[in-house]
Amino acid sequence: MEMLLKNANVYYGGQFSEQDVIVSDGKISAVGRDLFSPSAISFDFKGFTIFPGFVDVHVHLREPGFFYKETIKSGTLASAAGGYTDVCSMPNLNPCPDTFEHLKEQLDIIENDAVIHVHPFGTITKGQKGEELSDMKEMKDFVIGYSDDGRGVQSEEMMLSAMEKAKSLNKIISAHCEDNNLLYGGYIHDGEYAKLNGHKGICSESEWGPIKRDIELIKKTGCKYHVCHISTKESVALIREAKAQGVDITCETGPHYLTMNDMMLKDEGRFKMNPPIRSEEDRLALIEGIKDGTIDVIATDHAPHSAEEKSKGLEKSLMGVVGIETAFAVCYTKLVKTGIITLEKLTELLNVNAKKRFGIGGEIKVGENANLTVFDLNEEYTVESKNFKSLGKATPFEGEKLYGKCKLTLCDGKIVYNELKI
Repeated sequence: MEMLLKNANVYYGGQFSEQDVIVSDGKISAVGRDLFSPSAISFDFKGFTIFPGFVDVHVHLREPGFFYKETIKSGTLASAAGGYTDVCSMPNLNPCPDTFEHLKEQLDIIENDAVIHVHPFGTITKGQKGEELSDMKEMKDFVIGYSDDGRGVQSEEMMLSAMEKAKSLNKIISAHCEDNNLLYGGYIHDGEYAKLNGHKGICSESEWGPIKRDIELIKKTGCKYHVCHISTKESVALIREAKAQGVDITCETGPHYLTMNDMMLKDEGRFKMNPPIRSEEDRLALIEGIKDGTIDVIATDHAPHSAEEKSKGLEKSLMGVVGIETAFAVCYTKLVKTGIITLEKLTELLNVNAKKRFGIGGEIKVGENANLTVFDLNEEYTVESKNFKSLGKATPFEGEKLYGKCKLTLCDGKIVYNELKI
């Protein structure tokens, strides 16, 4: 089907302007004003905004192994509903992708069930145990990079070996930075809320300490290195300094870290994630990090669990919240509409920078695959997790009023999410 999307506010050439877009044979065949095609079905998108499909470099699709939490089908449908056309799936699965044989189980499900592009990570170590490198070379042509997400690589020697191997393969290490020796049984931020309510805290150094260690290893190896879900002011400062020194490092943070602080917590599982929501001082440092380019990417760390697993309060619930269906609206409402960043900057954080670093995702340009999403930025809605496409329902934004509703998502020209009855 050839489609003519008319009169939309389109992210084109690095800025927003009113344009028409023609999609033909899965590709963008024309962008401009007053376009016409006799064979195209025309849609007037006046008042709507068209973005390149968003890219999330950190999601948990839970399959194989934990399909009761999420499946590749449900997770990619949720992603499409959030405006995403490319996601990178994390490897804490069963079996975890530490060999090609194990990875192939996931690749086969992706081939059969995914409605958008899924780019899996292979593990850094066998079984994510931190003791022996995974079969990195065997997997290299089929993975976006390597991560032991959910667990930090505790050994400096093991991380050095992993970086050397990744460097030789021209692949990226995407690191979950967490020092187990500094956790002390904590499960939320070691801050004011924990002290007032008698909870065990996770100190900030458990995150920034491994980042500091790994920066020195990047200098030795020249490895491409990306830091997952940073949450502390010290992490921002370390990465900012490393970038100034020319270190090949990028990083991400999540919508919840940018818009919440630990005094907003409730003793409910939907507020528990790793790393935890931290102090207002940390949040403000993260804001400065996205404004000055220290933080490259907003990623959701979409981490679904069953209702039972998230029903045990802050102490006993499993770590992880869902976020891919609300990410854009949260950031647009709380960061763009408030004047903290521009809509162009948010687009960079959700698409452009991930494309630069990981080589995935597209842009609205003639000849590119038609990976794009249409939003009504003026539509206000209330977050109701019962309506999520994801099997996971634990969101810290439950009940909040947000602006920015996804109306349509195309992946390679195919409609994968549709609120417009097209």
